[in-house]
Amino acid sequence: MTLHQDPIKRRGLMLILSSPSGAGKTTLTRDLLQDTSLDLTLSISVTTRLRRTSEVDGIHYYFKQKSEFDRLRAADDLLEYADVHGNSYGTPREPVEKVLSQGRDMLFDIDYQGTQQVQKRAPHDVVTIFILPPSIRELRARLERRAEDEAEVIAKRLVNARNEITRWPIYDYVIVNEDIQTALAEVKSILIAERLKRARSAQGINAFVEKLLREG
Repeated sequence: MTLHQDPIKRRGLMLILSSPSGAGKTTLTRDLLQDTSLDLTLSISVTTRLRRTSEVDGIHYYFKQKSEFDRLRAADDLLEYADVHGNSYGTPREPVEKVLSQGRDMLFDIDYQGTQQVQKRAPHDVVTIFILPPSIRELRARLERRAEDEAEVIAKRLVNARNEITRWPIYDYVIVNEDIQTALAEVKSILIAERLKRARSAQGINAFVEKLLREG
């Protein structure tokens, strides 16, 4: 599926993908970013945790001191934020606004709590998709096939998954990921439709129509 450059200027959108662990969000995010025709930019979070040796500032995260993070939060410069295991994480507003103002789209890989915050702070710019597994049995099998976690960790992830699954009503779209290529095609279809919404390009349409009417 190839996306062409639309002659009508529009404002970009924020595309949020959420899912329980093992439902396919990470794979979908990777595949969407690898498709250069989509021209998606991945949102990079700020965090107060220490940088690991394998990580690069500005690529994996923006690493900040706690005082700087608190300043961003107090100034409402974060679209969403959370405290996890003693460290703070958040999405800086400025780089997102820069991308959207260029008519380009940003991809978010965040949970339902972050999604709710973004929906509150930027309701007209956000499109949300929740990815469901075809069954809990298949979700467990996927987690086991990854061979990354001990049995008790997998059990905890499955408990968390049940809680996360109940949050589906806050999302614009829900996709059951039984087959990753089908799910990917569905996400791309949603992106195309959302890019064409009149509300995202009203000024551009107006300018384009005026140009049409001046012809000939």
